[in-house]
Amino acid sequence: MPKQIRLNAFSMNTVGHLAPGQWRHPRDQSTRYTDIHYWIELAKTLERGKIDGLFIADVLGVYDVYQGSADEALRSAAQVPVNDPLQLVPAMAAVTRHLGFGVTASVSFEHPFPFARRMSTLDHLTGGRAGWNIVTSYLSSGARNMGQAQPLSHDQRYALAEEYLQVCYKLWEASWQEDAVQADRASGVYADPRKVHGIEHQGEFFNVPGFHLSEPSPQRTPVIYQAGASSRGRVFAAANAECVFVAAPSKTVLKKQVADLRAAVQAAGRNAEDVLVFEQLTVIVAATDAEALERLREYREYASKSGALALMSGWTGIDFGEYAPEQVLREVPSEAIQSAVEAFTRADPSRTWTTAEIADYCAIGGDGPVLVGSAQTVADQLQEWVEQTDVDGFNLASVVAPETFEAVVDLLVPELQARGLFKREYEDGTLRHKLFGQGDRLHAPHPVAALRAGVRQ
Repeated sequence: MPKQIRLNAFSMNTVGHLAPGQWRHPRDQSTRYTDIHYWIELAKTLERGKIDGLFIADVLGVYDVYQGSADEALRSAAQVPVNDPLQLVPAMAAVTRHLGFGVTASVSFEHPFPFARRMSTLDHLTGGRAGWNIVTSYLSSGARNMGQAQPLSHDQRYALAEEYLQVCYKLWEASWQEDAVQADRASGVYADPRKVHGIEHQGEFFNVPGFHLSEPSPQRTPVIYQAGASSRGRVFAAANAECVFVAAPSKTVLKKQVADLRAAVQAAGRNAEDVLVFEQLTVIVAATDAEALERLREYREYASKSGALALMSGWTGIDFGEYAPEQVLREVPSEAIQSAVEAFTRADPSRTWTTAEIADYCAIGGDGPVLVGSAQTVADQLQEWVEQTDVDGFNLASVVAPETFEAVVDLLVPELQARGLFKREYEDGTLRHKLFGQGDRLHAPHPVAALRAGVRQ
């Protein structure tokens, strides 16, 4: 039986997510991002296509590395202006029953105590369809605006993230016993105080003595996403993540990343199948190959290569404004996204990248590959990626919104379904159950299970 492919829509509460300049396209509606009906319409489209989830990126900062300022990011709308992702979800959840929601939130600038409550609230309001993509903010612009001279180093950010996550785990899993909420009208007891516990956390970064303010949500802990393919990121993901998001520029790079991640998961004492790996892709699908190629040609007319370099400079910490177009990118030490630098330097020894090639590559789809063709052609390619790399699914980015996602739903999904590669109906239950089929809560050998088992009875 062929491996079932998982599909997320990859978006952001902004104009130019991974296709800077496309807001000028006459069919693009991304400038409606401030209109809640834009997101409601998108959610309905994705649920119609049985898409697993909407994965919403976020960044708290601006891309000001390129040419030493944020000017190009502002001109091309390269992920600025950008609004909060969490506030979109309740409206979309209200018009859907199954679509999952993975929201990106950084551990760097918000205390875990209020954040844990926000995620519990989201899990309640979605009926258990919430996921958290854990990121460690790397942009100096964000750090400065939060009163920090510089962001923490790459490894320090992960040390903070580990403790941050431990605080959240304790609040979600070890504060309220399963039967703490009694809602007994006769006795007048809503919650039994004997079954609600302070977490008494004292650590290097956080001291949280009290109990969680929210009663247990359907999943307690939201589905844990993590987007880090660096060596340090893999260790963090292996211990905690349920879904890992990577952006490899080729199958060669992706195969190595997936294998390294699965080995790290097993080294952490977990089962390799406990973690789903999603590759970032952009697919341009049309009725025929010729129509899809014409659509790509049309999109390139609106693409902003300078906006793409603004994004890439921010991701890597390398100012591409200082590189000549024909200059080959070499590995440079950076405190930004190390896996982005590695992917374009040493991950594939057979491939080098010039500044011009990176600008062209990233102008549509960011740092992920672009597949173009009819539904049959793209489905063939997706099968090859799965079979040759062992990846579980794809985070599909949009070029022209909502046109790209509508083509996926109307053309690509039916082709994948006809091949037995994609579900025809959703499973009932929470997002975790839909993804793994093992109920609503995290189970052993994930460390949360032992934490929950230790709650006082």
